Amino acid sequence: MKITAITAIPLSFRLPEGKTVTMGIGSTTKRDTIIVRVETSEGITGYGEAHPGRSPGAVVSIIHNTLAPMLIGMKATDCVGVWQRVHRMQLSSHGVGSGASLGLSGIDMALWDIRGKATNMPLYELLGGSKKRIPAYAGGISLGYQPKESLAEEAQSYIAQGYQAIKLRLGDSARADIERVKHVRKVIGDEIDILTDANTAYTMDDARRVLPVLADIQAGWLEEPFACSDFHSYREAAKITPLVPLAAGENHYGRFEFAQLLEAGAVQIWQPDLSKCGGITEGLRIAAMASAYRIPMNTLHAQRDPARCIQRHDQSPDD
Repeated sequence: MKITAITAIPLSFRLPEGKTVTMGIGSTTKRDTIIVRVETSEGITGYGEAHPGRSPGAVVSIIHNTLAPMLIGMKATDCVGVWQRVHRMQLSSHGVGSGASLGLSGIDMALWDIRGKATNMPLYELLGGSKKRIPAYAGGISLGYQPKESLAEEAQSYIAQGYQAIKLRLGDSARADIERVKHVRKVIGDEIDILTDANTAYTMDDARRVLPVLADIQAGWLEEPFACSDFHSYREAAKITPLVPLAAGENHYGRFEFAQLLEAGAVQIWQPDLSKCGGITEGLRIAAMASAYRIPMNTLHAQRDPARCIQRHDQSPDD
């Protein structure tokens, strides 16, 4: 079964009722994504998702003009071989480059979809796992900067849907962040997990002010307070309080960048995004590395809707 065609389809979903969500990386009124379709000589078609990286046109162009020509004709079941070819001909010679990694991620997912359809097996069975319920939190395009009262009201709406955890957006200002997280904790009580994400907007002074408060409200983590390459700040922030783990990885590409996270020793929870990091094939390698060092992972599956579903591996890194 050979790959006969690879097509990238950019899509954009506008938030309802003119809603604007503001967070540390700016404001948005829509959600973009790229669906990748891979066709085969046996008539089986697979679908994956590539992160748009704020430039869906550029990622679509890389898929159509760079990645597809080097992969058409390869065995559709050879996920490792496909990954190796893109790495050898693009990533290793021209740098990791987010665009190529995003495109490869969508193609890889589509190839796993093809394998599942060919064997009539869901992905978890292909990977040797079992069907089980997993916790999820409400987070994606939601719970942004807003008055603390409306933020708590929005949080309660997700809790009413059954979510047992929410993720609040930080990075506005230390004062505003502290006011919001304390108010939301007071309103929703202690039974719901509060996770936080600064979207790389913090300075070290911000972290010093906010982390002790996050410890007081028993926040589950502080995600991406700094730029993905600022390992020094992550190491310094990790010393402030052991009660709030730092989380990162959504903007790291491939196992080699996660190896840098490991060497830095400052990020306690890894968060590879399968639509960015190289897809399922590379995600498995990252998971194996994390498991060996007993590092919990929270894997981002897709950009689906305002309440993003996240797989939780808090119980054991081996799950």
